[in-house]
Amino acid sequence: MKVLVAPLDWGLGHATRSISIIRDFLSRGATVELAVSGRMSFLYQAEFPELKQIPIPGYEISYPSRGFEMPLWLFKNYRRISRVIQKEHEIAEKLQGDFNYDVIFSDNRFGFYASRAKNVYMTHQLCIAFPKPFSRFEKIGIAWHQKQMQKFNEIWVPDFAEFPGLAGKLSHVSYADKNFANKIRYVGPQSRFSKKNPALENPLPKKFRFVAVISGPEPMRTSLENKLLQALSQIPGEHVLVRGLPGELKKPEASANVTLYNHLETAAFAEVVSQAETVISRPGYSTVMDMANLGAQCIFVPTPGQTEQLYLGQILQSSGFSKLLLQSKISAEALRSSR
Repeated sequence: MKVLVAPLDWGLGHATRSISIIRDFLSRGATVELAVSGRMSFLYQAEFPELKQIPIPGYEISYPSRGFEMPLWLFKNYRRISRVIQKEHEIAEKLQGDFNYDVIFSDNRFGFYASRAKNVYMTHQLCIAFPKPFSRFEKIGIAWHQKQMQKFNEIWVPDFAEFPGLAGKLSHVSYADKNFANKIRYVGPQSRFSKKNPALENPLPKKFRFVAVISGPEPMRTSLENKLLQALSQIPGEHVLVRGLPGELKKPEASANVTLYNHLETAAFAEVVSQAETVISRPGYSTVMDMANLGAQCIFVPTPGQTEQLYLGQILQSSGFSKLLLQSKISAEALRSSR
């Protein structure tokens, strides 16, 4: 069996959660190749140096600097995103014709499917969360996403089948179309961190007061990084900040009690997180799955304007899984009181 794996390039989350899927295909004896965009190339080179990588265009998402502008940003960029979807479908068809893939696995790339392959699409957002003033239109979003997913043979949902799972309403939708509903497969939370990892089997002493994990598109990634660097410099103790920039060489200035890493490979990342009293990160769903697997105590900071992350942060706080802190409220005092 020959498999092409193509994760979405909105941050690194889709690429990291696909690592467990890639490992599973390889364990079944499949030949796996990777369709990559942006920094995920560096990530996969470290994780799977033996696998062939095929560069493909990315969505190249850059979020507005002010979160409340997100709905307008989506409206303005709809045509460009639609063109990317059409282009990636053409690329998928060509690659399948050139290399004869049996399976094409798309992590949230709407257009990455080919007519002569078995097409698998993975998403945790069967329901796309809308801001509260527009929540009545979520049914329209569900219908739109269903239309995109119709092109795929199977829909894999990385969550538990029983509500609420980890993603609540995002991953649990009832479809009137039974033929479509039968495509849905709940495959359980997917994390690159194996329970066999030594850092998980033999917990290490807590060495760091805070470990901050930065991710997601610009300019919000840098905005969060700057706020955390300033706040952590004012909190006694040792801290770590992982910048989420594989392949980057330069680092910003930081106070003596903050250790910076541009990127950490899987084993080293698990070790650092296991030594943290508290982890600060975005509640991107891939990160949520990773932190659940690692057993981390978390403060989640949603990306301004990302309703999905705000929703996840709220339901995880209400369940006692984590704390929630808005980016605009970040300060040394807020971090200390959120622990």
